[in-house]
Amino acid sequence: MTIRLPDAQGGLRAYEPRTEPLALTPGAPFTSRTVFSAAHVVADPYADVSPDSPAAVDWDATLAFRRHLWSHGLGVAEAMDTAQRGMGLDWAGAAELIRRSAAEAKAVGGRIACGVGTDQIAAGSLAEVRAAYEEQLAVVEESGAQAILMASRALAAAASGPEDYLEVYGHLLRQAAEPVILHWLGPMFDPALEGYWGSSDLDAATDTFLEVIAAHPDKVDGIKVSLLDAQREIDLRRRLPQGVRCYTGDDFNYPELIAGDEKGFSHALLGIFDPLGPLAAEAVRVLDTGNVPGFRELLDPTVELSRHLFQTPTRFYKTGVVFLAWLAGHQAHFTMVGGLQSARSLPHFARAYELADGLGLFPDPKLAEERMRTLLALYGVAQ
Repeated sequence: MTIRLPDAQGGLRAYEPRTEPLALTPGAPFTSRTVFSAAHVVADPYADVSPDSPAAVDWDATLAFRRHLWSHGLGVAEAMDTAQRGMGLDWAGAAELIRRSAAEAKAVGGRIACGVGTDQIAAGSLAEVRAAYEEQLAVVEESGAQAILMASRALAAAASGPEDYLEVYGHLLRQAAEPVILHWLGPMFDPALEGYWGSSDLDAATDTFLEVIAAHPDKVDGIKVSLLDAQREIDLRRRLPQGVRCYTGDDFNYPELIAGDEKGFSHALLGIFDPLGPLAAEAVRVLDTGNVPGFRELLDPTVELSRHLFQTPTRFYKTGVVFLAWLAGHQAHFTMVGGLQSARSLPHFARAYELADGLGLFPDPKLAEERMRTLLALYGVAQ
């Protein structure tokens, strides 16, 4: 039975949904790569809130999704961009999310790393930025999770040049209790981060970034690079000190970067692994056996979906991620904190459904089809 889906030209096309999902089951822990999925939050649809209100989170559904990721061997990167930090989830909500998710990770034996930023302040002096980072670092360390030092809008606004980044990050790394992951998020994900590391020249910014790491290699577990530039990431990882990992955050080129080359490879910390979790886990287990072609055979076909979800404006990829979680049955509704379910068009949703269904990502294809039909009916599309 076909379903009529809208296209970008304003017409309707017939699509025949698949009837069986991919057979993907939990398996052994990974041995060749460390892999984190940045995870979304599930909104409480019954909360009487506006887009400007503090986030109302459905904690049970949010934690259940994390258990789903852990069950497939993935680590969870918590309270990151995918969880709508700075786009619906404020610091108070993020702190609660960190505490709850870290406790859940401890209970089930899951790996977790949590985002440390400065979003409790909108702007401030360098001293105030440092203090904001310190407050969040303390919350993450007290929870028992690994810290991810996220890029800061407030630091981007306050810093006058590379030396300010060297000072702030040096201060934080010296006091970190355990090695952290440094996160370089490009302006395509957040325009307020333009010129991070003291320059809009990416070569100059890279030199400053590497200078921070070189001064404190024992305090840097790895770096997460989200610049959507595969060659730049490869060049950067080849310049890292021995023992410092590169976690790809490139949602356009992740299969080739994780597979690597004769000079090295990237681990992964990716938002696209939220909807791809079980399939991504299966691919990494194939890679663990040394079967690179088999890994690419599984993961390469997912890139079209990822590029679709992360298309410009890239920062709205979270809408597609949550949409697919709803279709997959991980939550009972398509509501997002901050009202962000409105950030993508119906043709965008239709194409995301078609691509995800074609990959076999939905555990219950019939449920996904029924929910897609419901959305189409709400938009006035007759079948």
